[in-house]
Amino acid sequence: MDILADLETLKFEYGIPEEERFWLYLQSRSRGLLLEACAHAVFLCKLLRHLRMMLNVAQGSERPSSGPSNSDPDPASSEFKVGIIGGGRLGKQLAWSLLQLVPIPAENLRISTRRPDILEVLQKRGIQCFYHNSHLVGWANVVFLCCLPSQLPNICLEIQASVEKNCIVHSFASAIPLPRLRLLLNNHTSILRPMYYCVEDTDHIWGTNKDIPTALQDPVILQATSPFSSRGGITLNIKWLEGVLYAILNVCTERNVFYPKALEMLNKLFFMAQSGDSEKEQASCPSFQLKHFVNQIYVRNLFHRRPLPWFDLTTVQLKDTPLSQHLSASPALQDHLNYVYCKAFGISVTKQQPVVTTDSSSQQGTSRS
Repeated sequence: MDILADLETLKFEYGIPEEERFWLYLQSRSRGLLLEACAHAVFLCKLLRHLRMMLNVAQGSERPSSGPSNSDPDPASSEFKVGIIGGGRLGKQLAWSLLQLVPIPAENLRISTRRPDILEVLQKRGIQCFYHNSHLVGWANVVFLCCLPSQLPNICLEIQASVEKNCIVHSFASAIPLPRLRLLLNNHTSILRPMYYCVEDTDHIWGTNKDIPTALQDPVILQATSPFSSRGGITLNIKWLEGVLYAILNVCTERNVFYPKALEMLNKLFFMAQSGDSEKEQASCPSFQLKHFVNQIYVRNLFHRRPLPWFDLTTVQLKDTPLSQHLSASPALQDHLNYVYCKAFGISVTKQQPVVTTDSSSQQGTSRS
């Protein structure tokens, strides 16, 4: 409930002259960027959590679930650890989102910040909050950098000796480009950095009153955060999603999984048949193959019982890859990935149908629910 709904003089925009109200779109953009950042971090953690579950099952433990969803149990979650550096607006909202939407147990989520005393509410939920950046990165499987760009060089200097090769560092400091960030982290190869592009003309769909986890359960808002959407005036560079896919393969390589099994697990994460799909839909469901990630020469020379090579995620996000070409040439794959993204949050969307053309008109059979 908005307690300022009927109190016009107390609203933020009341004192702004009419000729300057154009700039109010920046307020909506700020909230949109916050929602996008939290949504993409949650999606990444859901995928990695389920991947670890499948890896443990492959080693002889329990049966895995069919893919990322909004409420299924996770027997392997105790092994998936997430760290956040920065306890400001983004860091706090990200922590709540990971707790509620992945969900990550409080004991598997830690925050390093110069002001841990202001995170009392999160500490009461069982999250450890302290100021020791190098200790945090040495503990976590994924670390989110939620700090100011001006703080990042010193933070990287603190953590570069402690960060393990398989620790994914996910940076939200947009002013620090990937090549510079890689150098600051002593050529670390597991870095993800989403790039968001904004336009001035926005749809104002982001809302103002709901907390972030609740807002991400709104179908309109959630679909606007999809990597393939530009709703709300914000677009994500799709190279981030490519980096996520290669990061999943790196996790399999680190666990010494042979490449056929690694591809099988990747396809289970993204292309497991849904319970409501028809036989035709299940048969036509796209899947990833080795040639979608490495060049043809490597495909011909890779032995069957070998892991994939270790991929430098910085290179993946900065250059064209076989996956870039495959993704751009397959609208059906893009639509399916959008479907999987929304499904991970418990939001059901209808997959795109083929274009049907008649003599009198053409209609695009696209339906989103």
